[in-house]
Formats: sequence, structure tokens, C-alpha cells
Amino acid sequence: MRRIERDYPIASVGGDIGLPADDPECPARGNTERTEFGRVAMGAVLDMLEEAKDLDSPTPRWVQSIGNQRGVGSQPTSTLMHCPDERPSARSPSSCKPDASRRQSKRADQPAPEVCVQRLEGISKLTGRERYVDDLPFDDALWGMTVRTRVPRGRIRQIKFGSAVDWAEFVVVDHRDIPGPNEVFLIERDQPVLAADYTRHMHEPVVLIAHPDREMCRRAVADVQIIVDEEPPALDYRLPAGPEQIQRNNDNLFKVLKIEKGNTERALEQAAHVVEGLYETGAQEHVYIENQGMIAWVEDGVVVTKGSMQCPYYVVNALKHALNRDESQVRVIQTPTGGGFGGKEDYPSNLALHAALLALKANRPVKIIYDRPEDMAATTKRHPAQTRHRTGFDSDGKLVAQHIDVTMDGGAYVTLSPVVLSRGIIHAAGPYACDNVLIDGRAVLTNAVPFGAFRGFGAPQTLFALERHMDVCAAQLGIDPIELRRINLIRDGQTTATGQVINDGTDRTAVLDQAAQAIRFREKQRAHESFNATEPYLRRGVGLACFWHGAGFTGSGEVALKSRLRVQGHADGRVEILSSSTEMGQGTWTVFTQIAAEHLGIAPADIIITTPDTSRVPNSGPTVASRTAMVVGRLVERACDDLRQSLGLDNATRGEAVTAAIRAWHNTNADQSLFGEAQYEKPPGINWDDDTYEGDAYGTYGWATYAAEVEIDLRTYTARVIDFVAVQEIGKVLNNTLARGQIQGGVAQGIGWALLEECKWELGGMKNCQLTNYIIPTSADLPPIRVAFLENAYAHGAQGAKGIGELPMDGPGPAIANAIADAIGVHANIIPLTPERIMGMMDQTHA
Repeated sequence: MRRIERDYPIASVGGDIGLPADDPECPARGNTERTEFGRVAMGAVLDMLEEAKDLDSPTPRWVQSIGNQRGVGSQPTSTLMHCPDERPSARSPSSCKPDASRRQSKRADQPAPEVCVQRLEGISKLTGRERYVDDLPFDDALWGMTVRTRVPRGRIRQIKFGSAVDWAEFVVVDHRDIPGPNEVFLIERDQPVLAADYTRHMHEPVVLIAHPDREMCRRAVADVQIIVDEEPPALDYRLPAGPEQIQRNNDNLFKVLKIEKGNTERALEQAAHVVEGLYETGAQEHVYIENQGMIAWVEDGVVVTKGSMQCPYYVVNALKHALNRDESQVRVIQTPTGGGFGGKEDYPSNLALHAALLALKANRPVKIIYDRPEDMAATTKRHPAQTRHRTGFDSDGKLVAQHIDVTMDGGAYVTLSPVVLSRGIIHAAGPYACDNVLIDGRAVLTNAVPFGAFRGFGAPQTLFALERHMDVCAAQLGIDPIELRRINLIRDGQTTATGQVINDGTDRTAVLDQAAQAIRFREKQRAHESFNATEPYLRRGVGLACFWHGAGFTGSGEVALKSRLRVQGHADGRVEILSSSTEMGQGTWTVFTQIAAEHLGIAPADIIITTPDTSRVPNSGPTVASRTAMVVGRLVERACDDLRQSLGLDNATRGEAVTAAIRAWHNTNADQSLFGEAQYEKPPGINWDDDTYEGDAYGTYGWATYAAEVEIDLRTYTARVIDFVAVQEIGKVLNNTLARGQIQGGVAQGIGWALLEECKWELGGMKNCQLTNYIIPTSADLPPIRVAFLENAYAHGAQGAKGIGELPMDGPGPAIANAIADAIGVHANIIPLTPERIMGMMDQTHA
């Protein structure tokens, strides 16, 4: 094997939270230090790729070795790598479990336990063997593309087809080719599949075109002109719409929600201190690695769509509705998906309908793959939001009243705005106890491209406002910001804004204290005071944020979903998991394998994961809302129990006895199928009122405190994060490597939203819809991201797990903004805090 030497900058390797970034033993000091760990780890990967060229075996023997390459003072790299065409190595499931001597609430400075289940699709992705939708060959297939509007609002008067191409060679579809209602099936059905006589936003699809040659298809799109009689658009969600801008009811409101507890106005009148603040968050592009893509064809009268998605049964419902078919006449298959973050929750329904309409008319397979500019311009973004706070305190700094007003930009159509708003207002009062809370929320129609799901789903917007406001309040009250939070953090037995009694046993103060200690908050405050007084151009600050995130669907959502899952016992003794939950990089396959293997006491090698295909798998609900491991993972456990019961075994039976029973069943039941099934059951004591917004909003919550240290260069007004600590309680950590990866990836995304990622708008369309001018963090922009977990098992989650995926999006924004305010004394109440914005804030503050 030829050794390939490389020297690569490593921004962060996770590492031990007990090591601050400026500690000489920290393996990732600074932003671009070339560490021994980086050389060894990257060199090992390159060696493996080189060796793979000469191996006939689909899975090289060196797969096991990647997790053992270490540098001095570093943590191991991921061991969760595996090729999908080989079963995982069979290690004892019990070896996943932490040592029995480990305390339930783990200290932040304890090393992470080793994991045992290799990442099922890791090596396939690493070596480039994974086949995404754009990699799939199709005989006799056509390329599909979309003709879109170029104005934000108006009546479509005419569609002109030019003479630059021979239109006889093309398949052309418009709204008249839709067999059923011209509606995208979602919460409301206000969005057309293809605009007919009216357009509400830039880039709205009007005509679909297909041709065997992709370049000819591009030429044809450019040769179509959509003539629109323009009408006055509503482009600023923060301003009331004028009479000529009204397009829905008499107020352009998609949804209005209210949460009320106690008597907030009276409490504010009687409060010793009242603090007000206005906060704003911008839109954010998902920037998933793989663009949106879909293939459609007709097979034996069944419309089949195959593509990159999070929620196969959303697509099923959309196809059934607009194509006027029943469930037996549509089939949806997920391809390997290169990231979603919410951007592939509802939008793939639109794309699947477009591909299907072209395939039906052409009677040939059609593939639609967006390029990056079209993807960024036409698909959904995070909702921009503005939040007002009026907060009352008593003389000791105890919260007595919170009046919070939230406005979100919904864009041109409803999409998922009502539920994004719902989660946003439920989280708006934060993880604090307060007897008097009034929260008003509204989602507003504008003539922007519709906004939709994004990691965090409304909570990051309102939690930014809350946690930035807590620092503002601390300054006005003259109370230390950590102490103000400690005074007000909710305790067991106290209630949330919706009246939910919190009684989960989590030590939320310990979460706060561990983050403050790990970042060395007090020490750095003193050090920064001296640094800022002597350094001519640089300023440093430190900030933190406490927050929470509800796991699973809000309120009665999980009950309404009625999620189902099946496991199948095969004649060779292996167990197959049949679920519509998707793998999109977060580790669903790996975690399901681990859950089933541990629950049945069998080797991970004897677990099979089925690709989501709606002709085979039941509806397990969408892969959203931090619900997969907790909710669907619990269904895996219960389906395994049902399988054992079908075999006449009790739930204590494990290991070889289970596999032997499966084989014996097939010996006596030839040509039959053996299944175990489970359907969601609401945990006892959970009650929610959808009308009054009172009760148990979520079955459980994750709790966290994040802390950031920043440095601002006064010559360029550029802020960078130089250290970051993330401490969270998420129930039982099922897979330490995957969990850390979720946190670090979410923090990276949050840093981008806080500092860099600014959507520039022109007539409601994204002007900077390219990765050359929409700036996201690179490895050079990221600090060491030091992660710690406290564990407090949740009784109704798989192996005690809660949700994790959305939590890390909530904390970076306010922690960084608080650190910037600490460093340079500005009112950092709007993100992203770009250099231009920081310069303007400094000019305003220090005028």
C-alpha cells in the first residue's frame, strides 16, 4: 500500500470539552492549525481510497481501521463507516453500552465511550460509490425543466413560445395537463402545481418542458416568455399591507396564534422593572450538498417517483391528490439523499408532481435535477421573523411577566408556516418559569418565494430573540447574565407558558454551569477586559444562551400521524426493519440497526434496513421534528417485541434463541411472511388542546446551554468565533459519534446563520442565489466545537433517547450575538451580524 502524505488544516475535531481552545493540550487550537491529528486522520482516509482502487472485494478489510488512526492528544475519528452492500461487522451489542459504573448524569470532562455499530452508508459515500438520484441511469429518459415567472405578482396574460427551437421535439406541460385539482396537497391547498392565470411570486412554475438533450432543454426554457400584467406586491412582512396589496382575507394573514397564562398586563404594571426589546432574524438557505432531484416513470399503470426527499408519504399524498389516483396507483422511492435540513420536507412533492406530469404526457421516464442557482432561487428558506419583548421582573430579578409578539414572513403560499409559527411561539418564552405569559404570533403573506421547513422549525427565531433579550435585561437590571438565567430556569414541578408541568428530573442548572465552566466564562470576562483595553484593533467577548427544544410533533401531531413500523423475520434468522424514515446523512440506518440489535440481543450484522419504498414500507411519519430516534426508534423496539410474541417468546428472550425461533418458524411455515408491527401510542398523561394552546406541547424536551467566544477586527468589522462549547441533555445518547456530529454540524449551521448567511432580496426573489455570493462557513471559519452530554433517560424514547437533530440550531445565534455585544457594546439584535451590519451598529451606538 502506498502511503500518501498530506497536511490539512483542521478546524475542529470535537475533543474533550474540558480542554479550552487556548489550552496547549487542545487538539484544535485556532481556526487553521495543522495538527498531527489532521495529518494522521486525513492521510489514513487517502490511504484507504488509494487502496480501494486495487481491491476486488466490495468492502475492503481496512474499513475497520479508520477509527483507530489517532494523533497526539486527539480523539478518534468516526468508526461509523460501512458499505451498504455488506452487513455490519458482528460485535456484541452490549459493547455499545457505557460502563456500569458511569453515572447517569455524565460529567462534561469524561471521555466518550467507544461505539460499536459502523455507519452503514459511510464508506459508500466516502469512496463515491453511493448513487444519488442524478447518478441513476435511465434508458429512453428525458430531461425535464421548468419555465418560471419573473415578477412577484400579477395576472398571466400570455405564454409565448419562441422560434429558437423546434417545439415538435419537446414535451410541454402546463396546468391543463393536470388530471386532478391544480393544488399541492399540504396543510392548505392554496399553492398551484403550475400557475394557471395568476402568479404570486418570482420563480413560480408555469410550464414544464422535457427533451432527450439537457442543453436543448435549457435553450427551450430560455425561449419561453411569460407575459404578466403586474399588480402591487407585498414585499415587507413587517409592514401592514395596503388595500392594493391584500391577497388573502382582509389582512394577508396565514395564521394567528395566541398563548396566554395568568394576567400579563397586570403583572407588567406591577413589576419592579420592565424591559423592552425588538429582535430580528433573517432567512437562511439550506445549502444541502445534493440539489433537489426527482425521476418519474409509469410502470404497469403505476406512477413511480424516485428521488431525494425526507418524507415519502408527503409525496404520496401530493401525487394522489393532483393526479387523481388512489394509493395503489402511485409509488414513491427515496434515493440516497445528500442532506435535507427541512428543505426536502415539503418541496419534493412539487418536484415529484412536475416530473410525473411530464412522464405521463411523454410516456417515458423523466428526470428533473435542479442546478444550484435554480435550487436556491425557487425552493423554500427559513422564515424571516421579528419578535418584540416586554418583560417584567421583581426587585430580585425574578421573571413576573412576558409579553412576546412574533411575526413571521410566510411568503406567497401557506406551505408549513402555521406549524412553524406554532413551534416558534411555544418556545418563545424559553426554559424559564413565569406565571404570566402572553404570546401573540402571526404568519404573514408576502409576495416572496414561499418559506418552509428548516432545522429548528421556528424555534431558532424566537429563541434568538429571547436569549439576546435576557442579556439586555441583565444589563438593565445590573445582574450578571448567568445569574439572571440561574434565578429563572424552570424547576421540576413548575409550568411552561402552555401550562405543561415539567417533571423530568433534568438538572438544568447543571447544564448552564457546565457550559459556563467549560468556556471559562468568568476568567475570560476578566481577560477580555485587559485585552480590549490594550489591543488596538481586536476586541473579544464571551456570551451564552440557555434554551430548550421539544422533541417530536407539537401537541396532538404524533397522535394524528398514527405512525406505523414493521419488522420482518427472514428464513436465515435476520430481521429487516421496514420504515419510511429516511437516511439523509444523520445516521437513521445506523441508529435503527443499533436499537434493533440491542433490543433483540442479536448482532448488528443480522439487521437489515429497507430503503423507503411506499410499496413496501408503512407510513412511519416524516423524517422531521427530532422524532426519528425517539419516536420511530421506539416503534422499532415495540415491533421487535411484537415479533417475539408472534414466535411465542417473551420480551426477555434474546440472542440466538430469537434467531433460532425465526428459522424454526420458517421451517414450519414455508412461503409465508413473519412480521412484527407497532403503531404510535401516546405516552400516558399527555394532554393538549389545539384550540386553546394549553397543555403538554411535547412529550419531552431537550435542554442546553451554548457558550461562544468571539473576536472582532475593528479594521474590517469582521467577527469570528474562536471557541465554542455546547452542553445538552438529550436523554440517552444512543451513538456518541453520531450525536456529536449532529451537534457540531448544527452549530456550524448556526454560526453561518449568525454571522455570514444573508439572503439578498429583489422583488421577493433571492438575488444572491449562487454559492459565490451566498456565503456559508468553511472549515477555516469554524472554531473548536466542544461537545458534552448530560444523560437523563426518557421513558418513552428508544433506549431512553430524546430528539437531538434540531437542538443545536437554536443556541449558536444568541450565544454569538451576546458575545459580540459583550465585545464591542453594540445592540446586536439582528442577525446575520455581517461586517456591514456590525459597522452600522457601531456607528449608531458610538455616534
